[in-house]
Amino acid sequence: MKFEGTVIKYGDNVDTDVIIPARYLNTSDKKELASHCMEDLDTTFASRVKPGDIMVAGFNFGCGSSREHAPIAIKESGISLVIAKSFARIFYRNSINIGLAILECPEAVDAIEEGHTVEADLDKGIITDKTTGKEFKTEPFPEFIQSIITNGGLVESIKNGSFK
Repeated sequence: MKFEGTVIKYGDNVDTDVIIPARYLNTSDKKELASHCMEDLDTTFASRVKPGDIMVAGFNFGCGSSREHAPIAIKESGISLVIAKSFARIFYRNSINIGLAILECPEAVDAIEEGHTVEADLDKGIITDKTTGKEFKTEPFPEFIQSIITNGGLVESIKNGSFK
């Protein structure tokens, strides 16, 4: 499984209230959630994100409440992959459950800049900053997690018979 996109970068402790503000949790419409993704932190995010872009962030990404709306908003906005120094535990699991690819790699986060083009090979566990040519090694996802992401999430994996 490979991803390539332009980087949109954030810092440490980006919480779920910033990813999708609580005032928008009265909807389950994915497009509506995406239109408000990151707006309290970055008012330009929704207008500049493109399908396939890669989000890069610091430590403790997705901290705060356990709302599944946060990874849904990120994925639906067009972000194909989130690379962070670390993820909040519940956000990590929610991301896998809804089919959002995520990787932890502090070295890559430190080196990659906003606007760089990044390629990530989840089969090999290699992140390449194509702008600078630097490569970073990370732990590849196990095959069953890659299957969940490829299928669009845990529920979709169960629906199509990937898990019994």
